[in-house]
Amino acid sequence: MQKKAKNVVIVESPAKAKTIEKYLGADYTVVASKGHIRDLPQKKFGVDIEKGFNPDFELMPGKEKVVSELKKVTKGKKVYLAPDMDREGEAIAWHLSHLLNLDENEKNRIIFSEITKNTILEAINSPKKIDDNKVGAQLARRILDRIVGYKISPILWRILKNYNTSAGRVQSAALKILVDREREIFRFKPKEFYKIFLKYMEQEIPLVKINGKKFKKESITEKKKNEILKDLENTTYSIENVIEKETKKNPPQPFITSTLQQSAISKYGWSSKKTMQIAQKLYEGVETKDGPTAFITYMRTDSTRISEEAQKKATNYLNENFGKEYIGNFKIKKTKKKIQDAHEAIRPTDVYMDPQKAKSLISGDLLKLYTLIWNRFMASQSSPSKYLEKTYTITDNSKKYIFEATGKKRIFDGFEKFWSASFGEKKYELPEKGILKPITLNAEKDETKPPSRYTEASLVKEMESKGIGRPSTYATIITTLLNRKYVIKQKNNLLPTLVGFVVSDLLEKNFPEIVDISFTAKMEEELDKVESGEVFWKDVLKDFYSEFEKFLIETEKKMKEKALDFYYKSNIKCEKCKADMELQFGRYGLYLKCPKCDENKGLPKDVLGVTIDKMVYIPENTIIASIEKGKEEKTGEKCPKCGGDLIIKSGRFGKFIACSNYPECKYTAPLPARGKCPKCGNTVGKLKSKKGKIYYKCNDCGEMFWDEPSNYRCPSCNGPLFYKKKNKEEMLYCPEEKTFYKESELDEI
Repeated sequence: MQKKAKNVVIVESPAKAKTIEKYLGADYTVVASKGHIRDLPQKKFGVDIEKGFNPDFELMPGKEKVVSELKKVTKGKKVYLAPDMDREGEAIAWHLSHLLNLDENEKNRIIFSEITKNTILEAINSPKKIDDNKVGAQLARRILDRIVGYKISPILWRILKNYNTSAGRVQSAALKILVDREREIFRFKPKEFYKIFLKYMEQEIPLVKINGKKFKKESITEKKKNEILKDLENTTYSIENVIEKETKKNPPQPFITSTLQQSAISKYGWSSKKTMQIAQKLYEGVETKDGPTAFITYMRTDSTRISEEAQKKATNYLNENFGKEYIGNFKIKKTKKKIQDAHEAIRPTDVYMDPQKAKSLISGDLLKLYTLIWNRFMASQSSPSKYLEKTYTITDNSKKYIFEATGKKRIFDGFEKFWSASFGEKKYELPEKGILKPITLNAEKDETKPPSRYTEASLVKEMESKGIGRPSTYATIITTLLNRKYVIKQKNNLLPTLVGFVVSDLLEKNFPEIVDISFTAKMEEELDKVESGEVFWKDVLKDFYSEFEKFLIETEKKMKEKALDFYYKSNIKCEKCKADMELQFGRYGLYLKCPKCDENKGLPKDVLGVTIDKMVYIPENTIIASIEKGKEEKTGEKCPKCGGDLIIKSGRFGKFIACSNYPECKYTAPLPARGKCPKCGNTVGKLKSKKGKIYYKCNDCGEMFWDEPSNYRCPSCNGPLFYKKKNKEEMLYCPEEKTFYKESELDEI
């Protein structure tokens, strides 16, 4: 007869529970809370500002069954709370403690920085009390975001009708970064300049000094270029000096969340969201032939610290496989941050599980990301690479002009055995002394380049450097901006849309602190102080709200008086009267209107455009594409009535299929649902009942649904998920579990 377990360990995910249970004996049952259990209410504000910002937490919809099961399984047992080791995890542990009526002074909180046997047993043997400061920091963040979202979003909804708008505290600052960069690019005017260089045996040797001084490349104008060419008309060029030295290139630091995302985005073209989803699986445990196995340490961290044990294992691995000359002297990069020091960098749980061995247990994207993490960690523990650098200095007869060439030859690969460096070898074949012959002097016209647009990788880097957001939020921020259509992706670049500009302008004018980069970074620092115990969390909220309320009252007053100064002229001319059209905000979205003849032009939701000083600049080809007949989005099918092309149009109730020969042919049809039929896998049509209610019906088996089917599955029960509104935000809903999920959190099937 099997002995009943005396202890219960509660983690967040079922995958993690399975992996941990493998290492604990029969005395332990491991169960999952399946993420968050309680939150602020969906249908009301849920924060009593008058009573010291007291939150009113409610059980999340669909979590009744989970909580009921947790209460049953924990009754009369010793309970260990083991959600993730970040602030959110600490808050989940705190919520569970309240729901299960656990003693708040009991040492029942355990943390797994990695899912390995030693770490798990060590954590079980040394439980701690729930960290109230950490919980306070998370409560402050959640309430701050609720205040901003709940108070500002309705203002956006009233102005930008028919748009899925929201005003997130950190996302608005990130949007401002993208908007400011796009304005820089729009305003940029290229400046011509000339590059001067010598050409010797197909090798280009640049001019670096004039009269012993370095110069800016932009300073070589056409006039200056002509002066230089004239000066050097009948000269010879000699090797003035050759300096040879050995240099070291230091290894990179191990991955933290931001650098992992940057590398995966750059190397594999993944999104930050996908990177974190795969990293989560590697941390929680993957089902392998050896059973559930965890491969990496916790993946949300901004610390580069490595445990002594991990360093020793890396040293042994390097010594055994490559020799002692490859063993490095790892030093933690100094940081001003105190908070995340309990975390380690992202590293393999076992360095001896190298990519070759891992290949027998995992494959595909899991193996790709694990290989990247393993290589980066081993590089960080390895010795510097060594290069022999040879610098040749070449001068003209007058010695007024100095040209320079530096060749690099690697003499020891060190950490580059594992990680490709941005620098590399560069060869120059030049004599050690004497006159260079044959040689030519060249001048090449060039122009200054505008700043680069942000990619996901560079935006994550910028947010980290500016102190906006934290490791757990980078991917969510970018996903939200894309989902809201504030930003679109174009060849990996992030481009703010016209709606993104309008939202950013509105917030900057009426709630300047919300989009202010330094203010947002300061708020992150305040939350860090809450976690370290320097500040009480309610004091942070009080200070924030005292300023925020002033802007809120003023904006609401302007809206009541219809005095919200929000007006743009455009660069688009009216086709009828040639007057400048103006940007308007209608019930179906943004459109252009002629102030003279009232001609209207609709704008697609993701139209690009730049706003500057009450002007909006929209690419003319975009406008033409959105209004000319025959340029609409085609379905690829023909009209069953007249044989014309079927196109997608927008109307009062959203998009629908129509015949391109309208008004001669008035055929229309509903758009198909985004997901296939959960029953038979065929196309589902979108229909309207006699009472005007939208419903969905499978074109093949006839199965009907009130909610739109999706191509996603519930991570808990594997049942079909449906699109459903929650607090005016579209989410994915599992009717079986009665649980909502964000689309950004899941992968399509």
